[in-house]
Formats: sequence, structure tokens, C-alpha cells
Amino acid sequence: MGRGRPKRENPANGDAPAAKVARTSSTKFELPLPALPKLSGNVLSCGQGEVGQLGLGEDVFEKTRPALIPSLRDIVDISAGGMHNLCLTRRGEVYSFGCNDEGALGRATADEEGSEFEPRRIELPAPCLKISAGDSHSACLLNDGRVYAWGSFRDSHGNMGLTLEGNKRLPIEVIPGVKSVDIASGGDHLVILTENGHVYTVGCAEQGQLGRISTRAASGESRRGKTDLLQPGIVTLKGKKVLADAIWASTYCTYFKDRNTAKIFAFGLNNYCQLGIPNPSENVVKPVFVPELTSFTDVKTIDGGQHHTLILKTDNKVHVIGRKEYGRLGLGDVSEDAKTVTPVPALADKKVTEICCGESTSFAITDKGELYAWGMGSNQQLGTGNEEDEQTPIQITPASRSKASAS
Repeated sequence: MGRGRPKRENPANGDAPAAKVARTSSTKFELPLPALPKLSGNVLSCGQGEVGQLGLGEDVFEKTRPALIPSLRDIVDISAGGMHNLCLTRRGEVYSFGCNDEGALGRATADEEGSEFEPRRIELPAPCLKISAGDSHSACLLNDGRVYAWGSFRDSHGNMGLTLEGNKRLPIEVIPGVKSVDIASGGDHLVILTENGHVYTVGCAEQGQLGRISTRAASGESRRGKTDLLQPGIVTLKGKKVLADAIWASTYCTYFKDRNTAKIFAFGLNNYCQLGIPNPSENVVKPVFVPELTSFTDVKTIDGGQHHTLILKTDNKVHVIGRKEYGRLGLGDVSEDAKTVTPVPALADKKVTEICCGESTSFAITDKGELYAWGMGSNQQLGTGNEEDEQTPIQITPASRSKASAS
């Protein structure tokens, strides 16, 4: 299904050194708003559903293979959080279902028993163009460039709130007066790209994922408390605002593409080299607290889980870096972690158009509409029909198709 709620890790000591970057151009430019995907379809879900994250009603707590959610139609995008999900329609409407303990659904559920178990529409002030879901928060980009969010961030101490006022159970505007063109959610942080290429971050900073908070202040226990964490701030490099034209986020990491050089920079947790940045030594593993240049090249898109990163390159081939356990890399039964960017051999002859990750799982969709999954299968989230881990990509079929094939 999506990202679980892992125990948060404490940040390492010390700041990572800043990387050199080309001098930004003084020429003003404006990035365009994204367009809604042209293709729409139905939604299927699989895995565990004790808190409604399958969207199949109160009586369905488990699906071993992808099963149709009947009430959802004309869906152009989906986003899976820790224990909740968002769906975007071609009309720009957003539906949510799953755990609402901290307001991640963006709608009231207390007055109607069981309403978390079924997709329901969120009230928004304008049509939506993009959605993103984290552990306990959600966000959306509206067609006028406003970003709205709801729910809560968490750190190693527990609930942080979404703002300094606490949890937000209904959508609120994140950066009033600023026009944005993209959003990306990590487990407990939100990244926003504005029309002029500036990158804002907000949320948990313990693993360096905000890219603008010192090691000492990352815990929120400094003199300013959580003020700098829960108020969106601009990411800088050597005292200058970064200028980006693309952003991505994984559970504890943030990535952006430099507008002038097309190089990929990153910050956040790097204990398995998942940022594409070598650690100083085997015995010195530090989070990266300010933007550093990565080894990623020819990037089309990036996604990642708790300790691994998937890279879809411009030639539509999938590469991976990070931790090997549970098969999340898709490289087979390997004996060592991937500390450099490595192609996934099982997908070498495929033209992959989309990639996605859970905490310890990976997914890819080809130009023929084939879905491949690999990694941890303990909660049946891979949709293979069992709880076995998959060391290499395996093609997934819906429950209805599997029955038809068997008959």
C-alpha cells in the first residue's frame, strides 16, 4: 500500500559541507503549472486495511491481490501515505480514505461511523492539479498555484503538529501569497517548488531533510523551538537561494534539479548512500543537512523509501541505490548494499514510464501498462497473493484477472 509509520531516527552530529554550484542567472523566469494527466482510470488496492486504507469498506481488512475500489472513477493520480491514501480525479477533485487520527484525510469523520473506510471528497477552494501524502500529512497543489495541506508531521518525540498551532484536520494554505508549481511529501516533511524556482521545506528536520536547519536546531529543542521547522523556509546554498526546476522527496530525503546546470542536489538521511553521495568512511555516516551534489545523472524522476532510492533515467531505464534488505533494490539475492547507482537488470528490456516506492518496496510501470513490484511483502502490499519478499521485479495482476487466468 504505502509508507508505514517507522520509528524516527535521531540525526547524526555535524553539518555536511556545502557543494559547489554554478552561479545562478539573474534572468527572471517562471515555471509553468503542471497539467492534469490525460489518462484516467479506476483504482485498485491491496495489503492490510485495519484503519480503512484499502478503501473497500468496514468489512474488508485484507487483500492479497489488487482489488477494485468501486466508488472511484476517472482517477488521474494516486498517492499512498503511511496509513491513508489520496486520489485525484480528472475534474480536480481529491478523495481520501484511511487513518484519520491526526487529520490526514482532510475531512471530518467523527460524525459518521466508518467514513474513514470509504473514499470521500475533500472540500478545497479550487480544483487540484497534484497531490502528495506522507506519514500523517497530506498536501495538494491547486490550479491557481496555491498549496494546501492538512494533518500532522512527526519526529522522534512524536506528534509535531502541522503548524505551530498543532494538527490541522482541514486544509490550510501553506505559503499565502506565493505561487507554486510543484509539491513533494516525504514521510514527515513537505517540499514546495515556486514558480520562480525557489524551494521551500517544512516539517521534521532530524535527518537533514529540510536542507536549511542546523544539526543543533533539528530536534526543535533550541531557543527557537519548532518555529523554523513548522514555518516554511527557503533552501539556500552558500547564502544564495537555490534555483530549481524539479523537486522530489523520499521518506527522509529531498532532491532537486538545479535549473542552470541540470545537476541533482540532495539532502537528508544518507546512511546507505541513498542520496547518491558517498559517506566519508565506513565508520563515519552523517545526514546531509545542506544541499550537496549527487552522482545522479540523466534523471527523469526520483522516488525512494526509508533507505533506498529509485531513479528513472531519461532513457526510461530504472536504477537503484541504497539498502539491500527485503529485496527492495530488485537486484536479486545480493550480499552487499548498492552504494553507487546500479541498473535493475530485470527491467533492462522494459521501457518504464513511472516509478514509486513504499518504505521497503519498489514499483514500476511500463509503457505497455505492466506493473512490476519487488521488496518486502510481509503485509501483502506487493499484491503478489502472498507475504513473501520479492528479490527481483515480478509482474502484478489484479485479483479478477488472476481468477480468470486460473479458470
